[in-house]
Amino acid sequence: MTSTVFAIAFLGGLIPALFWLWFWLREDRTRPEPYLLIAITFIAGMMVVPLALPLQKFACDIMQAGMCYPPSDNLMTLWVIIEEVLKYAVALIVILWRREVDEPIDMVIYMIVIALGFAALENALFIFRPLGEGAYLDSALAGTFRFLGATLLHVLASGTVGMALALGFYKRPFMRLVYATVGLFIAIVLHALFNFFILDASGETILGVFLFVWMGIIMLFLLFEKVKLLESSDTNPAPSSL
Repeated sequence: MTSTVFAIAFLGGLIPALFWLWFWLREDRTRPEPYLLIAITFIAGMMVVPLALPLQKFACDIMQAGMCYPPSDNLMTLWVIIEEVLKYAVALIVILWRREVDEPIDMVIYMIVIALGFAALENALFIFRPLGEGAYLDSALAGTFRFLGATLLHVLASGTVGMALALGFYKRPFMRLVYATVGLFIAIVLHALFNFFILDASGETILGVFLFVWMGIIMLFLLFEKVKLLESSDTNPAPSSL
């Protein structure tokens, strides 16, 4: 029974993430990335979840003596930092150094894929608990809200890092480091703001929080189009990622 519930929850987290993956990959149809690398990156994003959870639990033990909920603002911020830094670190280790990552837009694509892999497994865990307790409506609502909110928040945060890497793609090494650092900082701020507001949101204000994310996604989409116009080749070899 437990395995069946987990399988349903896993599909509930995976299918929406695959929809958003399809949406963003359509924006890179001119020079699409190898499907094998996309799959590896997506799975790597999923693997960030079991890396993040024990670190977040350790932070909870240190800061709140194991009483994780409700989290303090400081603990919540630390959780966000752990997630965003790990997503970026795994992207660096798994994909961003490869020779296939040879144009600015690739940085955005792969960071978004990492985010969607992470969101797929995280969403499955959020769906699993109420589903296992027979609270099917709560499980469906959790999946829907995360499809429209948290999943896109992860796309926005990691996509921001990818956008910073893309805009600094042809810069000198020090400036690429600056761009990467600023992008990661913005991603942490956006993610933290979402968490702060969503925990205190009532039914009337949740829409406002989601609107904040959707507006950010629109901005990311517009910047995505801008990155497409960047020079896709350079007289020098493609720079290594930071």
